[in-house]
Amino acid sequence: MNIRPLHDRIIVERVEEETMTAGGLIIPDSAKEKPQQGVVVAAGKGKVTEDGKVLGMDVKVGDKVLFGKYAGTEIKIEGKEFLMMREDDILGVVEK
Repeated sequence: MNIRPLHDRIIVERVEEETMTAGGLIIPDSAKEKPQQGVVVAAGKGKVTEDGKVLGMDVKVGDKVLFGKYAGTEIKIEGKEFLMMREDDILGVVEK
């Protein structure tokens, strides 16, 4: 990736959800909502406090995360869509 987020910002690539329900019904594209899960593809160094100290990030590249429905700003890099958001917009990390 040719971009490095600053401070406490991260870049997330959305993970597509299943197109079929548990009962076997196929969900059409027009009825799908945008996924609220993604994988962190780039992360800044951390939040800078008022006294100049850098607080490290809780998430790292490769983490699968949950975020709010309207979190972040959609950006396009090299033809692919990503979300850029602050670490505060992350609701949690999905553990395996």
